[in-house]
Amino acid sequence: MKLNNLMGRPILALLSVGIFLAFTVSLRAQVETVTTSTSGEAAHEVNVENAEVVYLAGNDMVVRTEDGAIRHIPNVSETQKILVDGRELGVHELKVGMKLQHTMTTTTTPMLITKVETVEGRIFHVNPPRSIVITMANNKNHVFRIPEGTKFNIDGQETDAWGLQKGMHITVTSVTESPETHVAVNRMTTGEFPPAPPAETAMLIEEPNPAPEPAAAPYPDPVAEEAAPESLPETGSPLPAIGLLGVLMLSFGLGLRRIRA
Repeated sequence: MKLNNLMGRPILALLSVGIFLAFTVSLRAQVETVTTSTSGEAAHEVNVENAEVVYLAGNDMVVRTEDGAIRHIPNVSETQKILVDGRELGVHELKVGMKLQHTMTTTTTPMLITKVETVEGRIFHVNPPRSIVITMANNKNHVFRIPEGTKFNIDGQETDAWGLQKGMHITVTSVTESPETHVAVNRMTTGEFPPAPPAETAMLIEEPNPAPEPAAAPYPDPVAEEAAPESLPETGSPLPAIGLLGVLMLSFGLGLRRIRA
């Protein structure tokens, strides 16, 4: 027989009424439990943050976010890695000016956990509609509470607790369904090194062609200079020479006269 809940509510496990620990251990040994889970459609939420490294000192890092805010990240863990060009780098391998992108993906998955417990034995006593005493395979009697509204299937016919009788072989199956939500968070940080500064290239400056130097004057030949006659400047008139000659003749005449005297 199977214990089914026809009221549309999860079927509660049949609870044994016991006091001693040995009783509980014995009961668990007689109950077969199977738990299954069914996953629903997962929902994904992606949050991306971009920032630039502006300061590094040991395990402390300061970044500037896209909106210009300054954020201090103290004591960055040595195990925290940043994926850069296919390599995982630690905080001590980062550089100022690096571009960082932190992606956080949150996956929310609804799940339905189904727990099926099966108890098999012989009815020792029935106290309808609240409880039933079942003799287990170890010949020990255990009392189980009957959830309200529980129906039993006996030889293909449905009945309630009033239809149970002592001595019946019974297999009770308890099915409990509980919804759960599984949340998984995946974080990944990638980085990009700042571009390398442009290489300094020598600038070629085309200088203008220098003006040709004037040819040096040829060294004068003294022999040629002595052989060459000196050219006297031409005078305009012979009158000065004639006047000078007259003065000389007059002075000569006066000199002779004085000598005679």
